[in-house]
Amino acid sequence: MSARVVVTDYTFPALTAEQAAATDAGATFAAHQCKSAADAVQAVAGADVAVVQFAPFDAQAVAAMNPGGTILRYGIGYDNIDTDAAARAGLHVGYVPDYCVDEVAEHTTAAVLTLLRKLMPLDASVRGGDWAAVAVARPMKPFAETVIGFFGLGQIGRAVLDRLRGFGFRFLAADPALSADEALALGVALVDADALFARADLVSLHAPALPDTIGFVDATRLAQMQPHAMLVNAARGQLVVEADLARALHDGVIAGAALDVFHAEPLPAASPLRGAPNLLLTPHAAWYSEAAIARLQGLVAQDITRALQGLAPRKPVPGGPAAREERKGKIA
Repeated sequence: MSARVVVTDYTFPALTAEQAAATDAGATFAAHQCKSAADAVQAVAGADVAVVQFAPFDAQAVAAMNPGGTILRYGIGYDNIDTDAAARAGLHVGYVPDYCVDEVAEHTTAAVLTLLRKLMPLDASVRGGDWAAVAVARPMKPFAETVIGFFGLGQIGRAVLDRLRGFGFRFLAADPALSADEALALGVALVDADALFARADLVSLHAPALPDTIGFVDATRLAQMQPHAMLVNAARGQLVVEADLARALHDGVIAGAALDVFHAEPLPAASPLRGAPNLLLTPHAAWYSEAAIARLQGLVAQDITRALQGLAPRKPVPGGPAAREERKGKIA
């Protein structure tokens, strides 16, 4: 019996590379637009490879797959996949954390510069008939006196850091995985989260959504920041308590923010963020370029080929069987 490759859901115009990878290996290929966990369970029943974008992939979906199968996620995160259930079942889970590093870094950098130079309120003032640069823009530090804080400093955070170096900023980082020697080599001061939020003129979030980071930026954390400070989040919407941020912006607890990720997407019409002042909102667009889409689909197609050859994913999720084997040097 030939192997079975299933795509649970997708937002791309076509799945040419993915289908070709399956067909070239003699596997069958099916694509769906699953909206619910139940849809996903039905779609992946008896599948050897499941490719998931946004559909919920729970323990029942894991159990529906063939033993030894592989789950692949279109994207950097994998919050919609029950990776614990997959690990217990011995399934491989792979993701694509490197397909849009440059795009997210460039979007984040653009948001940082837009906030710090007060481009949004300055634009609004001109459109409103004013011509009062100083009154609208103050307070504003020169970049050489501005401190950028990184909450998490993985590959995307470091790509943002590289892009901001030339502007003369000073940098702080709070990241338990970052050693003092690494921080020194990167030119950042390593501090704890309390110091980061208290001292930075702008905090850029680059942490994953984990039990100890979900809801980390709440009213208490925002109150630690300076009144002129700002926040950028193109990482995970779950890091920020959105109602607390909206309130902090209304009350002047912080001066501004830029968000590209949210708890619920699309952003609900009733979200308090929609009415918050000095807030730049983008629709989870940081990952996007035409090249990034092609890169993402091409890398997933490579992983489909690997899976059908009995190989582990190119980038196994942390903690899974493939990742454990990779750390032991048993998988090339």
